[in-house]
Amino acid sequence: MPDAPTIPPQEQDRMPALEGPMTPQPDCMPRHPGVGKLTGRVALITGGDSGIGRAVSVLFAREGANAAIAYLNEHEDAEETKRLVEAEGAKALAIPGDLGRAEQCRHAVEKTLEAFGRLDIVVNNAAQQWLDRGLEDIDEEFLRRIVDSNVMSAFFVTQAALPHLGEGASIIYTTSVNAFKGNAGLVAYSTTRGATLALARSMAKALTPRGIRVNAVAPGPIWTPLIPGSIPAENVGDFGTQTAMGRAGQPWEVATSYLFLASDDGSYFSGQCLHPNGGTVVNA
Repeated sequence: MPDAPTIPPQEQDRMPALEGPMTPQPDCMPRHPGVGKLTGRVALITGGDSGIGRAVSVLFAREGANAAIAYLNEHEDAEETKRLVEAEGAKALAIPGDLGRAEQCRHAVEKTLEAFGRLDIVVNNAAQQWLDRGLEDIDEEFLRRIVDSNVMSAFFVTQAALPHLGEGASIIYTTSVNAFKGNAGLVAYSTTRGATLALARSMAKALTPRGIRVNAVAPGPIWTPLIPGSIPAENVGDFGTQTAMGRAGQPWEVATSYLFLASDDGSYFSGQCLHPNGGTVVNA
């Protein structure tokens, strides 16, 4: 089992937060040689600039896929992910823009098709997170911003991608352990993750008969830019210690779930949710 790294107090006054300033750096690198599980395929990965999205991009590249990385405005992070993907021998395309807008989602799909000529895998991973103090603390602007980021982007990207997905394609949604167990300090965020889970299950019902598999991944506490961007500095050091494993997970430990669902290894999985969460037992 990996050792738990020491996480010093740190905080970022922005969301999405950045991976570059984080200490220690999140670990995104795959642990095993690629065996060509995704050779010839093209993946569009939202929120692919950092955190889980970066780890998924790199792992998919190691397994032979080209990656389109859609993100908001974290340009240096996106360029680093692009570099890591290309170091694995794959091609990468970075696509900035607000995915809470349908027009930008259509643009991201169009740019992917222009660059690579096809689309086989869609990973709806982009998300923002803020602590709140309960329902009374959630104003309209805050709620609309988090819903646009976490829910509307998943709707719009899926909608734009569908005409270009054929039999054998895979759609994967990132949800959260909080969609299952709730979180009193993340009411708005947890609500959006529940919506994402329901979207994944509903789309599986609609698309599995067409040969398009749809699944979800519900990470637990993972060391990504969401954390210094949303948790007070003095609480960051304890992040993840409440799990059975006593530590936060690293992005590479989550990316393997996406590879399983995207590849032929997951050929009998649709409408399902995988739980890389450090040992928290939830109702799947």
